Amino acid sequence: MRLPKFLLLAVPALLAGAASAHHSFSMFDRSTNLVLNGTVKDFQWTNPHSWIEVLVKDPSGKTIEWGCAMGSPGNLLRTGWKPHSLVPGDAVTVTINPMKDGERAGSVVSVYRADGTRVGH
Repeated sequence: MRLPKFLLLAVPALLAGAASAHHSFSMFDRSTNLVLNGTVKDFQWTNPHSWIEVLVKDPSGKTIEWGCAMGSPGNLLRTGWKPHSLVPGDAVTVTINPMKDGERAGSVVSVYRADGTRVGH
């Protein structure tokens, strides 16, 4: 069976659009930095994006969980990160670009340990 030429051209174009949309950072407010002081609940070294789950106390003392998106493990390795750079219980200060929709999540800008050393660079 022979496919029409327009289908042969359209399918790769549609797939390329879906792939670029998946890796979009348009959901984050890149003009705003939010500083989270908390404790690592989990550090997920996964593709296509790694994650830090951080437990933060709000002003009333209630513990709130934040999801912090990072790059791929390959990109993180090139910036000094390792699969066990963070472990549950680590005290951290994480600066993120928060979600535009107000969800408790964001894109990681920087991570510092309690002693002031930066994780990665």
